[in-house]
Amino acid sequence: MVLEGLGKSLRSVLGRISDASNVNEDLVKEVSKDLQRALLQADVNVQLVLAITKRVEERALQERPPAGKSAKEHVIRIIYEELVAVLDRGDPLPMKAQRIMMVGLYGQGKTTTAGKLAWQFSKKGFKVGLIAADVHRPAAYDQLLQLGEKVGVDVHGEPGNEDAPAIVENGLRRFKDKNVIIIDTSGRHGLEEDLIQELKDVSAVARPDERLLVLDSQVGQQAGPQAAAFHDAVGVTGVVLTKMDGTAKGGGALSAVAQTKARIVHLGVGEQIRDLEPFDADRFISRLLGMGDVQSLMELAKDNVTDADVEETARNMMSGRFTLKDMYNQMEAVNKMGPLQKVMSMIPGFSNIEEKMDMEDSQQRLRRYKVIMDSMTDEELEDPRIVKASRARRIATGAGVSGSDVRELIKQYNQSKKMMKGMLGNRKMRKQLMKQMQGGDLGL
Repeated sequence: MVLEGLGKSLRSVLGRISDASNVNEDLVKEVSKDLQRALLQADVNVQLVLAITKRVEERALQERPPAGKSAKEHVIRIIYEELVAVLDRGDPLPMKAQRIMMVGLYGQGKTTTAGKLAWQFSKKGFKVGLIAADVHRPAAYDQLLQLGEKVGVDVHGEPGNEDAPAIVENGLRRFKDKNVIIIDTSGRHGLEEDLIQELKDVSAVARPDERLLVLDSQVGQQAGPQAAAFHDAVGVTGVVLTKMDGTAKGGGALSAVAQTKARIVHLGVGEQIRDLEPFDADRFISRLLGMGDVQSLMELAKDNVTDADVEETARNMMSGRFTLKDMYNQMEAVNKMGPLQKVMSMIPGFSNIEEKMDMEDSQQRLRRYKVIMDSMTDEELEDPRIVKASRARRIATGAGVSGSDVRELIKQYNQSKKMMKGMLGNRKMRKQLMKQMQGGDLGL
């Protein structure tokens, strides 16, 4: 998972709040110090860390919890909202017909990202064309051609021609039947004047809807000045941060770019063609804090479950009626939706399981949960509170497990439901989920 080290540290902070007997000034100050330590270890700027924790302290000590929320839930919600506020700078890249121009320095992952974007658009049914306008790096055209062949997308390039604007013009003419065109441009070791002029000339010909700056997140806090410099030069509309998997400086790059008011649209999280995640501040922070990412989970699941199941689960979540049936439906699709580690990070309350055991053990645990739920009645699945000692023994016997396994499932369900309740307390997330239910995002 992206920034797993930071995620573990932040979940430890929330665990300290949950385990406390009550919320008082001493606890808030201790939590603030733990939060500072977690963010600083992730390379977040010191001044930004101090600003975040100051707001958390002030709000936690001054604001009264809203009706129906405990003091603990309120403090957790404040931490969540303050972290989202740092990174929320605009909407993700829209999946629509458009022209996209990729810019960036050498070695940032620009060409690879162009191929990954082409794959994402093509799998959504768009007709995509790639234009190789990097006329200075000898292997750029060959690399883009290989990527195009891998994802089934046509590539236009003119080896030997050093007139980038002309190549783009010819490519646009060739790809007039394409509804998404992605243009890979030249880079340099620094933001030199001739690079700026070339990018301006290419942009004048291409008239792109998006100019995406690709930055290597390993540069940490230096990502901010680079983003600002490119924006001043060519008017960047969005930023893609690459190599976010396993980098200790990822937090620094994310926060630094966000401080420039730049809109982060994607995160590169691996070498594979599908390892490019759309960035959404709410979803990103939810997963870091172990609250899950229900929206992404449902988007992944919609190809594997019926529309009726998706609609029922969504409506239950919105009403606060998250049942074992809903959790069962989520788990049913897990094996079909990609790597278990990624999927589990999207299920509220399941991050701790993923941290404590390897993926094979986690897979076995999920299978056992499913068998236990298969042994429960509809009434028990709808209202797990009725599962007392005698029912637990019956369920355990039917599932061939121990009573402690049944109790573990109920405990995990309660944690998931609590996380779900906290997540849906956010107005923006409720609005987004409502929009999904009413629109086409859930296939309804």
